[in-house]
Amino acid sequence: MMIQEEIVIVGGGIAGLATALALKRVGFQARVLERNPELRAGGSALTLSSNAWFALRALGVDDKLEPFYQPIQESLVTNLDLGAIQEAKLDGTQDNRENSGVRSVHRKVLLEALAEELAPDAIRFSSKLISIKSETLQDSSKVTVLHLEDGTVIQAKVVIGCDGVHSAVAQWLGLSQPLNSGRWAVRGLAVYPEGHGLGHGVKQYLSGGTRAGVVTINSKEIYWFVVTYSSLGKDISTNPELLLEEVPKNLAKGFPSEFLNVVKHTDCSSLSWVPLLFRAPWNIAFGNAYSAGVTVAGDAMHPMTPDLGQGGCSALEDAVILARCIGQAHLTAANDEHWREKALQRYVEARRWRVTWLVAGAWFAGWVQQGGGGGQEWWSVLARWFRDRFYYPFLLPRTRNLIWCDCGDLIPSDKRD
Repeated sequence: MMIQEEIVIVGGGIAGLATALALKRVGFQARVLERNPELRAGGSALTLSSNAWFALRALGVDDKLEPFYQPIQESLVTNLDLGAIQEAKLDGTQDNRENSGVRSVHRKVLLEALAEELAPDAIRFSSKLISIKSETLQDSSKVTVLHLEDGTVIQAKVVIGCDGVHSAVAQWLGLSQPLNSGRWAVRGLAVYPEGHGLGHGVKQYLSGGTRAGVVTINSKEIYWFVVTYSSLGKDISTNPELLLEEVPKNLAKGFPSEFLNVVKHTDCSSLSWVPLLFRAPWNIAFGNAYSAGVTVAGDAMHPMTPDLGQGGCSALEDAVILARCIGQAHLTAANDEHWREKALQRYVEARRWRVTWLVAGAWFAGWVQQGGGGGQEWWSVLARWFRDRFYYPFLLPRTRNLIWCDCGDLIPSDKRD
């Protein structure tokens, strides 16, 4: 079966759904191809900073989320090796602009909020991409041909890869495979039916090369994580019950009872064990992130470690800026048959350096926070010294300003209803 589409988005995660919604708001209907039979909600929660809330405001869905998630005002970091506690404020962005602060939200709720704004048939589920080709039609126009596992063939004028860290679209473009940071993370959601009564905020714990933390979502749920240089056997990492037992026994052995008690309340279905991957920053800065009518967004373009909490945030930024570039290019297209390619080029150039620095900054933040590996080598000692005397006291409180970005409005004021 052959189908023709104007714009096809590969992947129905945060980047894919946000991009589809952003395009809808500038007048384009995109088809989203999701390989799973339903919305995939891998990962229990994510933290959204002010730049993400600006993007959600541009998408028109911020008011569907803000009432249910309180801003996080502070982060407490306990260095278990030194017995020291440091406090960092997380309340706001530069220039006193209106913002929603830092909030932890359910990933599934965010996906549903985005999907609800799309047309009922916008998402084509159970659509696994198996190959991509570029073809020139009889009228000399170029299209991208997508072959799906079920035999469907789609001709698209624009293809946007939002298919995650191991993106087939990114690979087709020639971007490098993600690198392994050498660290792993176990994450889970602790559920308290009667309420946890632990207050609202972020607490982190450091010991050697291990970092753990808890982030309050609401009065009954707490997101927690452990990031470590240790690895686990496949039989443990794929078994939720064994993985949960491994946290107090090995991964976070000797950590405070206030953290381990949270772990005990974990819903095992929320557990995940993943390597922390990132794309080489120089490949993002100088690699080929677009070709003819094809580009990438979100993790497909810039996979990064979670140490700045910017993976989902930057994906939302991508969606808004990509849609704006396409919308503006279409308004001024006239008889320019290459306006789509120029729009994608403009988008990539607008995003390339910002996400390059975010990826590099996230890797550096993770390396510093975990003491350069936790060993006794000179670089590890230097990393811990920098972390304890400069990163947490001075740099972390200002990180939200350093990554601040107002995406602006998608719809010009004179075009709104």
